[in-house]
Formats: sequence, structure tokens, C-alpha cells
Amino acid sequence: MPEKLMTIRPALLLVDDDAEIRDQMKWALASEYQLLEASDRSTALAHVRQAMPRLVLLDLGLPPDTDGASEGLAIVQETLALNPMAKIIVVTGNSDREKAVAAIESGAYDFIEKPVQLDVLKIVLQRAAYLSNLERENRALQEQNGQCEFEGMLGNSARMEDVFRMIRRVGPSDVPVLITGESGTGKELVARAIHRQSARKDQPFVTINCSAIPESLQESELFGYEKGAFTGAAQQRKGRIESAQSGTLFLDEIGDVPLALQVKLLRFLQEHTIQRLGAKGTLTVDARILAATNVDLQQAINEGRFREDLYYRLCVVTIAMPALRERGSDVTLLARTFFGKFAEEQKKPLKGFTPQAIEAVRAHSWPGNVRELENRIKRAVVMAEGKYVSPANLELKDSSSAEEEASTLRASRDSREKDIVRLAMEKAEGNVSRAAADLGISRPTLYQLLGRYGLKKMKSESQKEDA
Repeated sequence: MPEKLMTIRPALLLVDDDAEIRDQMKWALASEYQLLEASDRSTALAHVRQAMPRLVLLDLGLPPDTDGASEGLAIVQETLALNPMAKIIVVTGNSDREKAVAAIESGAYDFIEKPVQLDVLKIVLQRAAYLSNLERENRALQEQNGQCEFEGMLGNSARMEDVFRMIRRVGPSDVPVLITGESGTGKELVARAIHRQSARKDQPFVTINCSAIPESLQESELFGYEKGAFTGAAQQRKGRIESAQSGTLFLDEIGDVPLALQVKLLRFLQEHTIQRLGAKGTLTVDARILAATNVDLQQAINEGRFREDLYYRLCVVTIAMPALRERGSDVTLLARTFFGKFAEEQKKPLKGFTPQAIEAVRAHSWPGNVRELENRIKRAVVMAEGKYVSPANLELKDSSSAEEEASTLRASRDSREKDIVRLAMEKAEGNVSRAAADLGISRPTLYQLLGRYGLKKMKSESQKEDA
């Protein structure tokens, strides 16, 4: 059992030329981390190559440059070159702000000032380990994308597995298929997948967005026209249906077709023939028909807006696309996939989402479905200024009510200060005097910090001393 526990503890490399400090750190951290030690650059990098530690606690002042930071900064750069996923926390003196900034600019995760307060250090390490876990999970999901992908669609939820199964079944046949679902769920992707699964995959796939064509032009757009059929018809033109000869015709938003045109579509579905405007004869068109709608066609039939006979011609088989809110963990799978795609396109060195951003993505209802998710991720990647995408970048509410991951030294300091004050108050069981003494500040200063960070005093018997 102890051996098993050791394997799940994250590896932490301690780099400090002071053996006494390393011993102190080992005593404080050995129960939570697998500890490795180094007192110089060569030993540290040897550990990095062999163990690939996820966490590194690094004193910048190492021999032979104990008064400078050249050795420490070299370790930062070479460690990240070997293991870009490593989280490096540098230790600096109170007057070494420039060294801390240089380390952060070189890719260090955070910094902590001497003398190191163990409670503060533990908080910083816990946050670093958590972010490391998120990045590893993100990478694992990206590697699994191939297993979750089907004909350009991603998903491993039960609802999407049902959709994939239906596509595999109906694809090789020639029956009409009606694809239903809210706007933005990916109905056209389903239609294209059905086409690629069919014997017609090498023939045209013609899409007609019925809601995007003005009603006055729909008949000529669908069926084509002869020269002189109407004013402005200067030459013969094939219709979209005729262009789908031997292939697949996809009628998107079929519920928006006016009743007069529905009659002609029904005739085509029954006879597989069309008549161009102004033509005397008919043309035979061999095309498979797929249709999609985001409206309730049964209700449209009851209201007299859609022909019942056309409905039954179209829905020999129906595939219902689930809304994104019904797809469980697919939302994070898609979010991370879009993030990787757009970060690469924009050439931005982003590492992923903050924990709060992931929670916000999971909590959002996504009324615009996958299309909304894709657009928000693209905008967030463009707008992100730090290493991680935050809820603010996504324009989503931070549902966890936690601080966004710090992207600047000042924001990072505020975040850690709040954690320290909260921890001190918990340890003092709400006693302001005792907490202030532990923190080395006055009671008025502590009251000011409690107000600044919205922390309420904990009630306890010992608080009576403060009354």
C-alpha cells in the first residue's frame, strides 16, 4: 500500500545549494510529494532528464553565481526545453524583483520570496500541481480525439454514440433521412457523414439552405430555368437539384420552405423528375435526399405550415441531434479541441484553460450549441493575454466564484495573499489578534485585508478576546 501511494504523489525537484534548507523542505513536503534534490545546475538537469518532475522549487542563486541568477535562469530555460509541462517556482530575496520577473518571462510558473513561509509554499505548490494535472488531462484528451472522432464529428457521450451508430446504418442505403435538432448542433455534419458513408461519396454533395434563399427566388434556384423564362433570364441555368445528379441533395432548414414550393418538392421526391422554369419537358434526377430542420414539423403540420405527405417522404429515417447541454463531458472535449485548433491558427503560446474556465464551460447552458462554443473559444484565444484562457476571455460567468488564475505578478500576489489570510484565520479559529500575530501584521491591517478580499471573520469562543 505505501508503494502505491508513492506512485500517485507528484514529483518535486528541490534545487538549493543550502543543505539545511533542503532538509527543512523535505521535512515539510515529503508526505505530499516525491522529492528529488540538487545543489547545482548539472545535478538538477540530470534529475529533469531522468524523472521529468512536474514541479520544481528553484533557488536562483546557485554556485558559481550565488549572488546572481544566471545559473537559476539557465535551469529554468533548459528544464522547460526538456519538459515544457514542468511548473517551476523560483525562490528570490526581497530585493530581487528583477530576477523574479526575468524568471517569469523565461517561463517559470510563479515566484516566492525569502524567508519562505511553508504555508504559503504549500498553497503555491498545490495550485501548480492542479494546473499540471489539467494540462496532462488536456494532452490526454487531444491524443484520444482520434478515438472520439467519427467523420469529422467529435463525441464520446452515449447520445453521440447513438448518432454515429445511426449514420453507419443508414449511410450505405439510399433512403431519405430527416435530421432534427436545435440550431448549431451540427446537422450538416451529420448529412455530410451520411454522404461519405454511402456509395455516392465520390459524387456531388449539394447543400441548399432553404431559409437563406428569398422566397421569390427559391423555385428558380432549386429547379433552374430556361433562357427567356422570365425577365432577366438571359441564359439557361441548372438548378441546385439538377446539380446533385448521382450524388446527395441536402435540404437544410426544410421547415422554412413555403407551401407552394413544397408541392413541387413532393413531386420530385415521388417521381425523381424536375421541370426547369420555362421548359416544356422534364428531366430525371437521381439524387439521394437528406433534409434538416430545427423546427417541430409535426406542430407545423398541425398549424397548416407544412405538408404531411412531404413530411413522411422526408422522414423515412430520422436522426435527432442532441443539444450540447445534453452531451455531458463532450463539452470539455470539444472546448479543448477547439482551443488547440485556434491556438495553433493564431500562433499563440497558450497552455490551456484555468480551472475556473473549465467550470464555467461545464456550467453554461450553451443555447447556441456547438456553434456558440466554437465561436467563444476562438474569441477567447484571440483575447487571452496570459498563459491560460479565463472565464472573462470566454465572456462566461465564473461559476466557481474563485479567483482567475493570475496572469501578472501583481494579480498573483493578491491571490496568494488572500489564501494566506484565509488560512491564518482558519488556524487561529477566527481569533483576529492571534491571526495578526501569526502573520506579523497589526490587527487594523488584518481587518483591512479581510475587507479587501471579502473574507468574513470566523466566529469562535476565542474571538471574545477581540471584543
